[in-house]
Amino acid sequence: MASSTVTSAQPERPPRPNLAFRRLRGKRSPAEFAAAVRRAAREIGERVSCDARYVGRVEAGEIRCPNYAYERVFLHMFPGRTLTDLGFAPRSSVRGRQARATVESRGAGEPYDTYDTHDVGDTQDLEDLYETHDNNEESDVLRRAFMTSGATVAAASLGPLGLALDAAAAGRPTRRAGTGEAGALEEAVRRIRLLDDRHGADGLYRRAAAPLRTAYALLDAGASRQATADRLYTGAGELAISVGWLAHDSGRFDDARSHYAEALATARMNGDAGLEAHAFCNMAFLARDAGRPREAVRAAQAAQRAARPLGSHRLMSLLALREAGGWAGLADRVGCEQALVRAQTFYGRGPSDTDPEWMSFYGEAELEGLEAQCWSTLGDWPRAARHARRAADLQDPHFTRNLALYSAELADDLARGGRPDEAAGAGMRVLDLLGEVQSSRIHTMLAGTTRVLLPHRRSSGVSAFLDRHAALPRPA
Repeated sequence: MASSTVTSAQPERPPRPNLAFRRLRGKRSPAEFAAAVRRAAREIGERVSCDARYVGRVEAGEIRCPNYAYERVFLHMFPGRTLTDLGFAPRSSVRGRQARATVESRGAGEPYDTYDTHDVGDTQDLEDLYETHDNNEESDVLRRAFMTSGATVAAASLGPLGLALDAAAAGRPTRRAGTGEAGALEEAVRRIRLLDDRHGADGLYRRAAAPLRTAYALLDAGASRQATADRLYTGAGELAISVGWLAHDSGRFDDARSHYAEALATARMNGDAGLEAHAFCNMAFLARDAGRPREAVRAAQAAQRAARPLGSHRLMSLLALREAGGWAGLADRVGCEQALVRAQTFYGRGPSDTDPEWMSFYGEAELEGLEAQCWSTLGDWPRAARHARRAADLQDPHFTRNLALYSAELADDLARGGRPDEAAGAGMRVLDLLGEVQSSRIHTMLAGTTRVLLPHRRSSGVSAFLDRHAALPRPA
């Protein structure tokens, strides 16, 4: 399997926490600090895919020295400091005999920071996806997996599990999983989320099924340690949720329901309350979109019961919003408003270290966007438009899909609220983003908006929007 051929040149040492870096984060949550890192990167023309997990790995001492892209970003964020001041080890101290042997055997290249992008397509996306693998063993595993992956960015991004899949296909017995496989599984989840944020789900869903099968094959093979087994269960469940979301956002509701149920079963088998809350959260969202609002309410309430002991106010806020969406679908304005108040109250209590990694998308923009959807469902178009506009204004442009989603929500609310020219303008902004985003959800929303705007075709702005929308290629 992926890590079976990689051995360390030195005995493993327990990582030493990076307390200096933790102090620099201050009161910001890992997700908020990761967002600040991404903003700083854009200021100097770098592209890094920092998330809460990466921040956690640095603070735990798992990343002893960042790659060059992160080094430039960190030194830009904290001028006048050195890597040592930031709690990192000198670069020379983390390059042992294995690293040198790797370079010599390959004949060229920097083993930590560059990746062969032959026959993959968008090399910038690949640099963004692979940049965080500073651990020698892990980066070598991922690089070799990448070298055997397919010819698209999405396929390459799911490469870490490819070696295990190849072994299974060849009929070789599956060995018990170790930390390398658990780490590769976690990276597959992370990469799916990154690509979905940037490009939407449609181009990813078909490619995600194979890594999911491999994940459950790893569970069947067992693990050498209980801690590794727990990581595999959580990773497989999170991957099932991620693949379910790709199906959900692509309009494949039955497939999504199956994947979410698989994640829920995995959570309950392993007694993982966090994974259970996540699965119920997505099931509530799916039920709302599929026209089953009462199920959405019940799933959201089940998620809140599972999440309550976890101590994350931001998670409870999101789950209250999921419940509000269900009440809106039932046309229960009072129930919806009560849930929205709870969501705002929990959100106002701020972030914490207990916030799940997968919630890095949930900020003020998402809060506003989900509230806009509630008011839209209740038919309060002006109020929905106000929240949708706020969501679009607040959204970090890095999350292209969400920016397109909020703008599409705004266009629809304006159109249904009797403001066709403004709706057409918002719709045009969505069309500008569709070259980067592939989401059946957004295409469906735009199609609904065009139907509402048809009676206003005589307006020049509306006519231009309708004509441009009509020229779009039909989604596959």
